[in-house]
Amino acid sequence: MAYKDEYEVARLFAGEAFSKQVQAAFGSDKKLRFEFHLAPPLLAPKDKRTGAPKKLSFGTWTMTLFRLLAKLKFLRGTALDPFGYTAERRTERALIADYEAMLAEIFARLDAENHAVAVALASIPEKIRGFGQVKARHLAAAKAEEAALLERLRSGPPQYLKAAE
Repeated sequence: MAYKDEYEVARLFAGEAFSKQVQAAFGSDKKLRFEFHLAPPLLAPKDKRTGAPKKLSFGTWTMTLFRLLAKLKFLRGTALDPFGYTAERRTERALIADYEAMLAEIFARLDAENHAVAVALASIPEKIRGFGQVKARHLAAAKAEEAALLERLRSGPPQYLKAAE
């Protein structure tokens, strides 16, 4: 019931595992310079044509920012969380509540005949990936699939007509 937000991305880049992975790939004796292409929700300008946030380039100093941001994850979900007010974060919090409600409905209706539909419904969040407009596109597709599956779950097994005798 979690999503990958700015704090989690920062934790992943600032973590020991990322450092070891880079050292294994390029050797620890080299001085590396990083360039990150990010679209920070509070800083990125919008593309005039598409309305999507434009990615900005950030240098190696961003690793220091990632380490700081990773330590500030205790702000997540509080009134002091600067990212918590974005439309994307509000949507993600709503998705968790919607998913919990959907699971309750699945459990209430679950039987041997609708097991496959129930599993498909429970797997919907795995299809919501990415950030920004990529996530919005995946979310729209996932919600359309969810609506169709919920309709199947709610309508019950298909009714077959008996052949005339």
